[in-house]
Amino acid sequence: MHIGTTITQFIIEEQRQIKGATGDFTSLLNDIVTACKVISNAVNKGALIGVMGSLDSENVQGETQKKLDVITNEIFIQSNEWAGHLAAMASEEMDDVYQIPGRYPRGKYLLVFDPLDGSSNVDVNISVGTIFSILRCPGAGDAPTAESFLQPGTQQVAAGYALYGSSTMLVLTTGHGVNGFTLDRDIGEFILTHPNMTIPADTREFAINASNQRFWEGPVKRYVQECLEGKTGPRARDFNMRWVASMVAEVHRILVRGGIFMYPKDTKDPAKAGKLRLLYEANPMSFIVEQAGGASSTGRQRILDLQPEGLHQRVPVILGSKNEVEKVVAYHNET
Repeated sequence: MHIGTTITQFIIEEQRQIKGATGDFTSLLNDIVTACKVISNAVNKGALIGVMGSLDSENVQGETQKKLDVITNEIFIQSNEWAGHLAAMASEEMDDVYQIPGRYPRGKYLLVFDPLDGSSNVDVNISVGTIFSILRCPGAGDAPTAESFLQPGTQQVAAGYALYGSSTMLVLTTGHGVNGFTLDRDIGEFILTHPNMTIPADTREFAINASNQRFWEGPVKRYVQECLEGKTGPRARDFNMRWVASMVAEVHRILVRGGIFMYPKDTKDPAKAGKLRLLYEANPMSFIVEQAGGASSTGRQRILDLQPEGLHQRVPVILGSKNEVEKVVAYHNET
């Protein structure tokens, strides 16, 4: 019985289009897929295997870690450290670069990841996910340093996320459009179900954490107020507001039906330039969104053009349907 195109078949067929491809990149993607399957199983079983709740520890961001934050981080490391495709890894949950142990061969790629985005939602059974990005390792020989990872988002070789919701999906771009795969648990394979995903240029849906309204800058306040005024306001149409507190879930909704997601610059904590991490969240999601025909900006600059300054740098994020993102950017430019 024909089961459709598996993600392994899809990746291999893409590899065949690249002259001189060695198969290293394909094998790395397959290892990431395996990690996402293992994480999906852990998330789905939840309290049945005792992985719910928080730990008495914080990550480098000063955030209380969930048990699953630590478990999923270890899953990603163990799935990807041994095969010889990576030179090093960096994670939202680790202070410093993770060097490939000396007992394993070292490869030519770097992997950055957020092992469980939206983990504050796990105890209430709301969708969470994994975000990853692949970069080429500059130079050769010596162990990569943090500076090796500080590459603009335009240098990403691939980016993707896994969504652990009503079904488990993996969405991937290698710079040639965006494709979505759904996990068929009966056969243990991701199957291509959402080919060539595109984001509508226009939308009537926005996502923002409205509890921070008093801290927003003027351009964001203006944009949101105009959306709330609906048909009686300057936009002359009604908008819906959404907020999941899981970036993976927010971006996936935008990929499926359009919308705009905003975690803008605000004055809530003047020491932080933004909420979301450039390397682990903003860059990979911006790559995906742009490949699907959307746009992504800090409000002042295209995110993929930013030169990272640190492993855990935070930035404002405004992404989604192109025309709406451009409107928010235009409001920033006016001020």
